[in-house]
This record gives sequence, C-alpha cells and structure tokens, in this order.
Amino acid sequence: MHAIRIHETGGPEKLCVEDIPVPAPKPGEVRFRVEAAGVNFIDTYHRSGLYKVDLPHTLGAEAAGVVTAVGEGVTTLAVGDRIGSARVTGAYAGEAIVAAAHAVRIPDGVSAATTAALLLQGMTAHYLACDTFPLQPGATALVHAGAGGVGLLLIQIAKRRGARVITTVGTDAKAELARAAGADAVCVYTREDFTAAARAFSGGRGVDVAYDAVGRSTFEGTLRSLRPRGMFVSFGNASGAVAPFAPLLLSQQGSLYFTRPTLTHYTQTAEELNARAGDLFRWVRAGELNVRIGATYPLAAAAEAHRALEGRATTGKVLLLP
Repeated sequence: MHAIRIHETGGPEKLCVEDIPVPAPKPGEVRFRVEAAGVNFIDTYHRSGLYKVDLPHTLGAEAAGVVTAVGEGVTTLAVGDRIGSARVTGAYAGEAIVAAAHAVRIPDGVSAATTAALLLQGMTAHYLACDTFPLQPGATALVHAGAGGVGLLLIQIAKRRGARVITTVGTDAKAELARAAGADAVCVYTREDFTAAARAFSGGRGVDVAYDAVGRSTFEGTLRSLRPRGMFVSFGNASGAVAPFAPLLLSQQGSLYFTRPTLTHYTQTAEELNARAGDLFRWVRAGELNVRIGATYPLAAAAEAHRALEGRATTGKVLLLP
C-alpha cells in the first residue's frame, strides 16, 4: 500500500511516497481502510523534528474509514464498522492501525470526511471551552487563528456556552468566515493591534481567557490581553514554540494562570473519548455545528498540503484522500 513517510526530519520535501506492507493489528488493535486523513500542525511538528518520533515514520494521527481486520481480544469493533480516531498510527496511508479503545464509531448520517475533519480539532475545541476554562454566559474569550480548523469550531462551541468571542485572523476573507461562525468581534492582526482590540472588546479590563495555538509570535500580546487572574491557554506552536519564561512574569501581568494542555489528557478513558465525540456528532447531525473542509489533497500531494497549512493559506480543515 502507499504511505507518506519520513526518513529524516526537515521541510515538506522530506515527505516520501512509498509502498509498504499492510500492517497487521496487534492485540487490542484494529486495522482500517483510510477514507480520509486529517492534516494537522502536529504532523508538521513530527516532520520538522520539533516533536521527536522514531524514524522512519509514517505520518498522520487522525483518520476515518472502515475496519478491515481486528486484533486478538477486540470485542467492541468488527470488520466493516465505520470508525474514526485522532490517535491513529500512520494515518497518511491506504490502511492504518489504531487501538480499539482510541476509536469511535461513526454514526449514520456523518461521512468519513466530516469525521476526519472533526475529531482532533473538534475534541480540542470541546475540551478547551468545556473543561480547560469552562466558559459561562457572559465570559469573554480571545481565540487566535479564528478561521483555522480549531478556531472555527471553538468559536461555535464558545457561543453555544454563552461566551462573547473576539478572534484574530490574517485576512478580510478569513474575517468573514470567523464572523459567520459567530465571532462577536474580529481583529485582522496584519493591520490591527490585537491586544488593543481585546482590551477594547472587554471594556479595558482584559479578556477572561485567551486560547492561543499560534505560539511564539503572539505570546507577549496575549499576556497583555488578559484581565487580572485571567487564563492563558497555549495549545499550539504554529509560529514556533514559546520561549522559556520566568513564572514571575505571570505575577507581573496580573497573577495570570498559564496552561499547556493536550487532547490526550482530556480523553484518557473510553467514556471521556466517547462523550466528547458524541457531543460533536450530535451537534453536527442536528445542524448546530458547521465543519468546514477548506481543502482536500490526494495522498501523494501531502507535501503540498503541509506547505499550504504552514503558509497559513488554508481555512477550516485540510484532508488527504487516499
């Protein structure tokens, strides 16, 4: 089968299309035919070496498709079941492996493409808004990259919970997408000071919470956007990792809270995983959550997809279709 692999870390040119054997599931695992694979920033971190992986490495952690084989001891899934997961081994391939405990069944009326566009970013948005900083009616939130995959979903979920949302985007076209998702205010950061915009939005006090997946380039401005005892939620590094800083800085900026969460710790049990995914599927089926697929690429064009994602030339979700 075809797979996208790296033998050394670096730029998108390091992605290779290779023929590799179809993997066999181990005990507790299932193999599935990949119908759609999500392209995420974490894939670019693995490719670049920011996050270490064993080499050679088949990229991709998010996919949806149909079970083709089950490993010993698996009783919850069977061949022919439609599944999705954000913890796949080697999603950029014709078939991939996932632990049965990390997979969710796709309900009727939801496509594999929608599932692959929803799980990682949707569950991330879910835990950010519902658990990391549980938004309440009237709370103010700053959401960076509001036209991205997480951003568009996070805006919608934040509005479901009654929060007021200001978001940052890079272009006027992206601003329209963020407004359509429900953002109360949009700052085009390429020509406006987002810190000043966030403070004006919050009546000069600062926002209650800032959700920042951009990283290095927005760190200082995000700190200054928060109210005293506000929360800085750093959940990505699109512009590079945040540089080390002294904890005293949080005190100087208003006794702020700072957290660096990851989805793995918010889906530690099958019950929690299925509860988060279940909410998302239910909202999608009811027409209450819009999942934007911004671009699709054939598997062999994975490098092109990475360039588009890292160049901030995408909106919503980017998918590979093997």
